Amino acid sequence: MTRSYESAIAALNSLQTNYAIVEELRKSTSRKDMNERSLPETVEWLQRIGYKPSDLNRLNAVHVAGTKGKGSTSAFISSILSQYTQPAEGQSTRLHKIGLYTSPHLRFARERIKIDNAPLSEEKFAQYFFEVWDRLEAAARAAGQDPTAPGTKPQYFRYLTLMAFHTYLSEGVDAAVIECGIGGQYDCTNVIEQPKVAAITSLGIDHTAMLGTTIEQIAWHKGGIIKPGVRAFSAPQAPTAEKVLEERAAEKNTQLDIVRGHPDLQAGSSQVKLGLAGDFQYTNASVAVAAAAEFLRKTGVADIKETGGRCETRFEKNVTWYIDGGHTLESIRLAGQWFASRIQEDSSSSDLATKKTRILIFNQQTRDSTALATALHETLAAALQSGVPFTHAIFCTNITYKQAGYRPDLVSMNTNADDVEHLRVQKSLAEAWNSIDPSAQTKVFGTIEEAVDYARDVASQERKTAQNDEAPVMTFVTGSLHLVGGFLDVIETKPYTEA
Repeated sequence: MTRSYESAIAALNSLQTNYAIVEELRKSTSRKDMNERSLPETVEWLQRIGYKPSDLNRLNAVHVAGTKGKGSTSAFISSILSQYTQPAEGQSTRLHKIGLYTSPHLRFARERIKIDNAPLSEEKFAQYFFEVWDRLEAAARAAGQDPTAPGTKPQYFRYLTLMAFHTYLSEGVDAAVIECGIGGQYDCTNVIEQPKVAAITSLGIDHTAMLGTTIEQIAWHKGGIIKPGVRAFSAPQAPTAEKVLEERAAEKNTQLDIVRGHPDLQAGSSQVKLGLAGDFQYTNASVAVAAAAEFLRKTGVADIKETGGRCETRFEKNVTWYIDGGHTLESIRLAGQWFASRIQEDSSSSDLATKKTRILIFNQQTRDSTALATALHETLAAALQSGVPFTHAIFCTNITYKQAGYRPDLVSMNTNADDVEHLRVQKSLAEAWNSIDPSAQTKVFGTIEEAVDYARDVASQERKTAQNDEAPVMTFVTGSLHLVGGFLDVIETKPYTEA
């Protein structure tokens, strides 16, 4: 095997769990058994690559869990800590390297493992990927196993988590912001025994097969990252969820703070503008400020006094793209509210009443896609007081390109290949949207590239027939993060050119 980045990605993709296997596991294995095996298995994998959990204390971790906004909050924390890589006047203590581990990635797997807010280079990613790979194969051989046999390497996310730990320990980071994958209590990142601080973002109903079906059960799992002697911060939650988190903190004899808002971080405030748009990001930023301040106090870097990709816009000549992932009912409603606020800000009251061209590009391949699409329509219809939020609704798969297929970093095997091939989810979505809004033109495409081409064609025709210099057509891209990542790749790799 060559040791290139491309080879590393190919090997990494071989660790993805096939959709059919996932379905069998769901049927044959209890959630309790799967959960309770997770951490002991991760400890064993760590040992195979030469580490024990206590070694991870050197990372000075900030551990982040939650349902909505944990990626944004993690990015905010990393950004804040990066301001302390240069010593202030009269201050000698500073941070040297900051790690940021998040998931999923949008375009490149190496985006998940960042140092000083930059993804690992292809060379570094390949280096550390194969160092872990080689150690696992050596451990298998030492145990008398075939190093290429199934079970000698962990699955995709756990492998990347091991690789992130190995990378950050090798690189000597002195702060690492670590985002949980699913849950908290049994998430493989929870082998970290002594983080410097824990942060819990807004909770909602998600991953019910692993975490349970009530907000209280989910809060219990997320609260599992709270450790003895480690202060924790949480966004405001439903009262019953806050009670569970408080009980979890009491069990660990530590302090939990519910962050009701930072005085300089209120939606609509002129004091601070965030790098990520959307009013809900002020909640995420408030949690991030509190967690980062505690980290800086605890490590002695700064004595800060106590205080109480994802909304993105891209512009082209004929179309303005509004991009935000929404893979849960809560997050799709928040995404819809953000897009509605963009419409209201960019349109006059008379514009809202007219049937202006607006386009939706949507997919959610592995969850209840129809429920999410319906929630999006309800949110926009209520906000805009119109039953026709979009003139065109496009439903596509997460396959990136018509000819080349998936970009290698974006390959997803955790989907039903037959459903994707026959566009079953997309046809079902189009049918559901037609029943909600018969006046919208619905389209189904097999790739993101085709969806982008169609939206650009509609916008171009709109511009040609406009009586005056109309604003670019507003197009909302939302749903699966795999869709969002593939979309960004398409518009950057294949920029718009005038026909």
